Amino acid sequence: MEHGFHPFHELFKQLGLDCSPAGIEAFLRAHAALSPDVMLPDAPFWNPAQAAFLRDALSADSDWAEVVDALNAALRREPT
Repeated sequence: MEHGFHPFHELFKQLGLDCSPAGIEAFLRAHAALSPDVMLPDAPFWNPAQAAFLRDALSADSDWAEVVDALNAALRREPT
């Protein structure tokens, strides 16, 4: 079922990543401080299917776009 709001864990599940709180935290820690000159879908840690999903979500302004934007912001923060 599609809906207008997707929580962070649903995006991680959609991307085939560990969607547990610990898994999300570990992913963000491992990939934090993504360079500002790298578009999120072009980051080197995505596989082609993940990159395509992110690119499509943003370009189509789909119901995933808001949570993809939140992921983008989270990956631009300095790691703690």
